[in-house]
Amino acid sequence: MTIAEHQGLAGGLVRPELGADERTSLVLRKRPDVFVATFLAWAATLAWFHPRMWSLTEVADGPIGFASIAYFVIFAEIAWLYGIYNVAIVSFAWVYRHSMARRYLSERFRQCDAAPADAPAVAVLYTTCNDFVERSAISCVNLAYANYHVYLLDDSTDPAAQARIDAFAARHLDLVTVVRRGDKSGFKAGNLNHALSKVAKEPLFAVVDADEILPANFLTKLVPLLLSDANYGFVQANHRCRPDADTKLARDMGVGVDIHWQWYQPLRNEYGFVMFLGHGALLRRSCWEKVGGFPEIVSEDLAYAIAIREQGYRGLFAEDVVCFEEFPETVRAFRVRHVKWTRGTCEFLWHWMGPLLRAKNITKAEKLDILFPTLNLPMTFFFFLFMINAQFLFPFVLGSFRDMTLVVLGQEIIVPVLALRGEISRIFGLDFFAITLLTIVAPVLCFVFALHRQPLRLFRFLTHSTALYAALSPLSFASVVGYALTRKARFLVTGDVAAGRTLESARAGPLTRLKRFFTDTHPDSPAMRRFEIGMGAVFVITALVSVQISFIGVALAFMLLPLMHTIGWDNRLVKRLVWAPFAIILFGISLGGLGVAGLQPVFFGFGFHF
Repeated sequence: MTIAEHQGLAGGLVRPELGADERTSLVLRKRPDVFVATFLAWAATLAWFHPRMWSLTEVADGPIGFASIAYFVIFAEIAWLYGIYNVAIVSFAWVYRHSMARRYLSERFRQCDAAPADAPAVAVLYTTCNDFVERSAISCVNLAYANYHVYLLDDSTDPAAQARIDAFAARHLDLVTVVRRGDKSGFKAGNLNHALSKVAKEPLFAVVDADEILPANFLTKLVPLLLSDANYGFVQANHRCRPDADTKLARDMGVGVDIHWQWYQPLRNEYGFVMFLGHGALLRRSCWEKVGGFPEIVSEDLAYAIAIREQGYRGLFAEDVVCFEEFPETVRAFRVRHVKWTRGTCEFLWHWMGPLLRAKNITKAEKLDILFPTLNLPMTFFFFLFMINAQFLFPFVLGSFRDMTLVVLGQEIIVPVLALRGEISRIFGLDFFAITLLTIVAPVLCFVFALHRQPLRLFRFLTHSTALYAALSPLSFASVVGYALTRKARFLVTGDVAAGRTLESARAGPLTRLKRFFTDTHPDSPAMRRFEIGMGAVFVITALVSVQISFIGVALAFMLLPLMHTIGWDNRLVKRLVWAPFAIILFGISLGGLGVAGLQPVFFGFGFHF
């Protein structure tokens, strides 16, 4: 079929009132409105706050004080940018729900239905490495489509996992082929490239994760969408967490994934860069061939989407096709995934940020839509440095000890605390408290809107999220430093419960242990958990001395996360302690409002990452 014929199939995506020379696929017309609004609001915020904030450098006593204040100001202003960006995303997402583009796309989706006689061949590539899930594989062989074949791309090293895969394939001989390779280089990308170059020759292929469940209409809906426009290099399906998840952690936290997909992904069809998210997507083989295969890095999905975009192809997000995925079943698996994502993101930025910024066929709005969420993971590294600065340098360089009198049961107790100088009060006020509050709330705004009719469920979700996501900074810090020292990402398989456990040798020297700590940055490492607990304890002490209540909550989360790693999410002690970080942070935010009345805490927050 020619490009003109492909474009002729896209009539359902075109406004019928446009002339022939103006007919343009709605989802291909990217609008920069989100980022224009974001940067205009940020510029106004800086114009209002920056002179007052930067004037704090005038009270610095030497270079250390100046550096401490400068870092505080710069990080705060970047965090404001992220807060405004999240508000803009949620605002535009609400508008997009009622827009012409979404209505036309939904109508086109309803009209798409591949005729069995015309169905092109599709390879369904199921990737696994010691994490085979039979119910997911069954969903691949039960698709309502006339012409497809399932390839089980098995990188497993566990003989038991290999045996389960072989047994499953034997029950579906006509529909399933097992593909294994001797050289397991290139992570998941290498596995896909090997299968596509050696075995699977179909013109279209789907990528499926080991724990993913496809709907029966996955191919009958996505194939005609992909073929409806020759510019589409892939169609990315929507995802939800499996509602009948096996563990309480997955059931408690899965709603966050569902809401995030709902608010952040559909908007990209019109306002941003549609990302290939590594699974649950249908792709063109011709695009894969044109860019020379998947880049063999951990974040191969995003790098591939950028590569084909530079060749003139785009992605489409199909909101109405819903696959089901698993939230990590344990806190350990959640932390393993975070290390993979963080080091993989660092690898992507190191190798692909330059080509992305130089790309000629990717608009500025699309580049920003890639960089904002991509840089968000490493930002937790800088938040950790911000905490060190705010907890140690800022109070000790710019503060002095004063006596604070507490009245308990009629008895006065004098407690020495570290208070900031009076000159610092110039930044505190209702406006500063408001922008700080916006920065904290903005990353969870979509969850507030989605669950506002269920306040108890919302409160519970925010409590659980704080205990998990707000506690990741020490792990992120170590992961970023580990990548910086080794220039190596780590493809840790979330569902592989046996791989990657670090065994420390008592005979190893301190330098060897330190090198191994940053090389591995594995949550199973006892050294990693000691680091998290130790930093949390130090932060609690300094936060008490400087009366920074919100930081106490965050520091407690630092210590609680490795404990949950060891004893589990369902443990009775965890069920009680998990409420503490959010409750203390909420109390600290309330006290922060007293800054307007003269109380001068070093108060700031960065929110959560999803």
